[in-house]
Amino acid sequence: MIRRNPKNVHEPVGPYVHQIEIPEKTKLLSLSGQIGMDLHKDIPETVEEQFKLALKNIDLNLQEAGVSRKNITKIVLYFVDELDSKARGDILLGFFGESLPCCTLIYVKALATPKIKVEIDAWAAQTV
Repeated sequence: MIRRNPKNVHEPVGPYVHQIEIPEKTKLLSLSGQIGMDLHKDIPETVEEQFKLALKNIDLNLQEAGVSRKNITKIVLYFVDELDSKARGDILLGFFGESLPCCTLIYVKALATPKIKVEIDAWAAQTV
């Protein structure tokens, strides 16, 4: 995969890249929106804890498919409650390291239940 930030477009304003080129003969994986709920259906109280748990659930899904988090190409973050941009960025950098995906952030009025404050869609691509 080739990650790019074109010189004729502004620098990313957070931990993401503007584009990722996916080569031929690549296994594509699409994940349903992951929320901050654990195996026992417990949901943490804070948006930050839910965000971290949703990322962990993405990681667990990837492991099941034999795909690394460095192969995530795109995420869409849905937030009901505000999470400070620095805190959000630090969490994403801690999760992705240098393998930043493309990213869209959307604030919504509500998600599936009132307790859920964060949901993350993710796509990954791995050369076969």
